[in-house]
Amino acid sequence: MDPVKLLKQLVSIPSLSRDEDAKATFLCRFLEEEGLSPNRYGNNIWCEAWQHDASKPTIMLNSHIDTVKPSDAWTSNPFEAVEKDGKIQALGANDAHASVVSLLAAFDSLRTRSQAYNLIIAFSCEEEVSGTQGMEALSKILPYVDLAIVGEPTGMDLAVAERGLMVLDCTSGGVSGHAAREEGVNAIYEALPDIQWFRDYRFEKVSPMLGGVKMTVTMINAGRQHNVVPDKCGFVVDIRLNECYTHQQVLDTVRANIKAGAIPRSMRLKPSGIDIGHPFVQRYLQSGIGKIFGSSTMSDQALMPFTSVKIGPGDSARSHTADEYIYVSEIENAVDTYVRLLDGFSLPQVP
Repeated sequence: MDPVKLLKQLVSIPSLSRDEDAKATFLCRFLEEEGLSPNRYGNNIWCEAWQHDASKPTIMLNSHIDTVKPSDAWTSNPFEAVEKDGKIQALGANDAHASVVSLLAAFDSLRTRSQAYNLIIAFSCEEEVSGTQGMEALSKILPYVDLAIVGEPTGMDLAVAERGLMVLDCTSGGVSGHAAREEGVNAIYEALPDIQWFRDYRFEKVSPMLGGVKMTVTMINAGRQHNVVPDKCGFVVDIRLNECYTHQQVLDTVRANIKAGAIPRSMRLKPSGIDIGHPFVQRYLQSGIGKIFGSSTMSDQALMPFTSVKIGPGDSARSHTADEYIYVSEIENAVDTYVRLLDGFSLPQVP
């Protein structure tokens, strides 16, 4: 298969998050024409390279088919591939269609030779919005996965850890009164010690790849008019977790240290991390391909209940920007790198 030709076809089919039906249909048909037997679950697609062998571990290659909405700053049609000076410009070219086609080309190569593992390729939807019908739903019907390789623009460096996210809605209470008579209890003042705690507190466990847990107060809302002491003050806290803590552990610490009520919007988007001694990480390091790092940006890893790493062509800084692009050479290098890492690879099976 020609990954560059496929990329140009894919970017011409709009697939904004939660509206990926046309692209999923196209990919299913393409895989069938390639002699594969794709399975479809909503707008997610997956297939196996060969008949499943329960005695072998399973590796999954994954990337997503949805994109963000294009901004008004595009200088070309975002749904038309523009190739010039060795690069292809189109919405989703970098994030993450280059990973889709590179992984698929590697999958196509690997399936021609017997391997010591089962191999699955999966294309998920709703990644850009962390939707419930994407990887979260797909992971519940897949065979057991021992290792997932997630395609995202990392410049083919290997992300061995990824931050999770929890957003808290906090509310401090007070008693309303007339501002001129200094009546009541000002909820804004009640919130100040808690806001200061979020600014100053440091969790003990620090990740070697991600650093500490990051907590940032990003929004505040209180009061209805200038002469009334507010009886409520609401503020929002953005928390980026490292792999050393669960959502519940962080939430318990917060609630034990602040006076305000704290309600999480979600505890779905989990941090992830893989042991540096894992066979795949060691194979990567020994290959001299690139460096390992901890990723501050989230991917479908946040919704995966199994061990995963993140590696793919492109540059994260290009993602979600006008005139997003990928170099053809980056795709070619990614295909070769995936095959180099996985051909003949041996992974111990988790009991």
